[in-house]
Amino acid sequence: MISSVYSQTQPMKLVTPPYLQKGDTIAIVAPAGILKNRKHIIDKAKALAEGWGLKVIYGKHMFNQNNHFAGTDAERCQDVQDALDNPNIKAIWSARGGYGSVRILDKLDFTKFKENPKWVIGYSDITAFHNHIHNLGIETIHGMMGTSMQDKTEDIPETIETLRKALFGEELKYVIQSSKYNRKGEVTGQLVGGNIAILASMLGSDSQISTNGKILFIEEIGEYKYSIDRMLQSLKRAGYFTKIKGVIVGDMTKVKKNTTPWGSSIEQLIFDILPNDIPVLFGFPAGHEPDNRALIMGRNTKLSIKKNTSEVEFK
Repeated sequence: MISSVYSQTQPMKLVTPPYLQKGDTIAIVAPAGILKNRKHIIDKAKALAEGWGLKVIYGKHMFNQNNHFAGTDAERCQDVQDALDNPNIKAIWSARGGYGSVRILDKLDFTKFKENPKWVIGYSDITAFHNHIHNLGIETIHGMMGTSMQDKTEDIPETIETLRKALFGEELKYVIQSSKYNRKGEVTGQLVGGNIAILASMLGSDSQISTNGKILFIEEIGEYKYSIDRMLQSLKRAGYFTKIKGVIVGDMTKVKKNTTPWGSSIEQLIFDILPNDIPVLFGFPAGHEPDNRALIMGRNTKLSIKKNTSEVEFK
């Protein structure tokens, strides 16, 4: 087994936003990609939340179109800012990712949000928010977005149910079949991370996170192996893996094939970058696949990797 003893100071404990209760209001907003011809899908997400006893409002500009984006930067920024500032809104649910969150991040004022924390939910491009808000000292939820409802509810039961559990403060613990690639071990630390490309894009900014004494979750979609390697090498050079406790690898979806073969598996590519004395869990169901389990980012998390099964437990 791999030792979990580290000499550095423990990371500060993050604030947990109030868990939702029936009757609470949440806002669905689109901080990034366009929602062309997707209103019926977002309406399904609204119906889902209403089925949990919540009230749902839409961002004023959510269905606007400005080239790649769901409205101009100013319009998307206003929708997010309104949701951040409104004390009656208890959670902000991203309609979709794509690309665009970084364009509005520095235009937002988080003053009222820090005074009145609320859950921010999403994955992929929303990693920019997870990182930035982590540095503000507040937990967030890496989980399904509104457009996840393009899948039939019966096909994504865990995706839906784990988000509900995370939002309403129910126990969240995962037991999954161990991958043959895993490196066994048991550690506890704050969970951080998200999409690799977005993590790399945060380097050198106020949104760059520290991974010291923490567990890093990573996932990716639509990249060449050499590109994944390049981004991870950038994170390594920035010190991401120097004092890390463990790594959880989620879905690596639609990896592109280059004309010049990379020559090794994704698992080996990752091992080549990581320290050889930390536990690594492969195949965790989170990322760009229909089975996208909710993760509480910033929460103290126990990672236990054994021969047959592995556990991820949120304290």
